[in-house]
Formats: sequence, C-alpha cells, structure tokens
Amino acid sequence: MDENIEVLKGIGLTLYEAEAYVTLTSLISSNATEIAEKSGIPRSKIYDVLKGLVKKNYIDVEDGRPLTYNVKSPVEVLSREKERLDNEIDDTITRLTYIYENGMSQVQAPIWRIYGVDKIISQELEIIKRAKKSVNMRIGFLFEGEGEQLIKAFRSRPTLTVNILASPTCYVNNEEVNIIKLFKDADINIQKADIPFVKVLISDSKEMMHTYTKFSEDKRNVIPETAIGIWNKYEDIARNYDERFLNQLKKMKNKQKKKKS
Repeated sequence: MDENIEVLKGIGLTLYEAEAYVTLTSLISSNATEIAEKSGIPRSKIYDVLKGLVKKNYIDVEDGRPLTYNVKSPVEVLSREKERLDNEIDDTITRLTYIYENGMSQVQAPIWRIYGVDKIISQELEIIKRAKKSVNMRIGFLFEGEGEQLIKAFRSRPTLTVNILASPTCYVNNEEVNIIKLFKDADINIQKADIPFVKVLISDSKEMMHTYTKFSEDKRNVIPETAIGIWNKYEDIARNYDERFLNQLKKMKNKQKKKKS
C-alpha cells in the first residue's frame, strides 16, 4: 500500500479518505466520478468519503452540476495536523506523567529531601560536577549568590552542553536580579521563558534536583529557611523531565525561527 496512505490513516483518515485525498493531490480539482475512477473507490461510497474530507478540512467543494472538489495543499493540511498531534501528545504526556509519578511515589526509589539553601546549592554544584554530557535547567528564582556559583561551575566544565530556560528576573534581598543578563554575560546558553517559582536541574537524563521555597507576601523575595530540595536519581523520571524540557526548548526555537522568517 502507498506509504502516503498509511501515514494519512495514521493521523486519522479512513482508508477511502486517504485514497481520495492522495488521488486528488494529482488531479488538483475534479468531480466525484473521476475521483472514484482514479482512486478505485466504489461510486456508492465516494460522496460520503468526499463529504468526510470536506468536514476534516482536507478539501473544498464548489457548487455546480456536478460538484467540484478542490484539494488543499499538503503543506497546509499536514502542517496543521502535525501541530494538532504534537499538542495532543504533549497533553497526553503531561496527564500520564502525573499518573506515572503518583504511582512512582508509592515505590521505594532513590529520592532524598535536602533542607537549607547552602546544602541545596552544594548539591546542585555536585550534580554539575558529575555530569558527563548535558545539564538542563529551569530557573524560576535564585538564592543569594547562587547564580554566580552556578556560572563558575558551568565554566569549569566547558565540554558540557548547558541549556537554561529562566524567568527574566527575580528578587534577592529586595534587589532585582536580571537572570537572563547574568548568565548571558557569562556566555551561558539561556533563554527567557515563563517559569513558575520552582527550580529544576537535570543531568544527563539520569538525575535531577527540584527546588521549592516559599516567598514573601508580595511574591518578590525568597524565604530561605523554607527552601527544600528534592534530589532524584530515579532515571526514568529524570529522562522524562529531560525529554519534556528539550521538547519545550525545540518549540521555542522553532517559534523564533518563524518570527525571523
């Protein structure tokens, strides 16, 4: 069977719909009788098939005797379907990951809680030191002096691939810190993103560190004594988070390319 038909079936068309669309891409514009003859679809089925393609926005129909069917560009149609499927897959990943991680929480795993800002930063630096290939981070806030220590650690590992998605700014002791500028000035790869008040560090898709903290009532300043780090060496979870991170990074880069073009 034509591999194009198999792909179209895989994204939601019936066999007859896929055959009719592939046929119409060569005819460009035609009537139901000709489409049936060229595709081999029974005439008794062709009108329902074409009606389905119109409803799914793969083709247009013009009034007349007979009706004329016009194919929509495969670039337009398949790009739209690819975006739809990507979004559905991302949503499914999020839902299933939540279920999966709730299940994993019932299984004994190598996960530790770390209390205290100094210990949390120290563990982050140790993870960076152990990394062999990559470190990916989401930064929604920084502790006092943490940014400088992270930069120093990254500079000491020039062969590491480092990617950071971060909020534009945060506050430390009531002073605004420009997170993006801090890391960019140090030639560390960082991009602005909408990151909540959490911090995630992932190393080689094998271990990760989640950091949480409470903030002052005005949501500006970290309350250091409330900070908790969750150090996780369960590789399945780390890999899952890393894949989601890289997927988000890829989407952001694609959007930037589209804007430039």
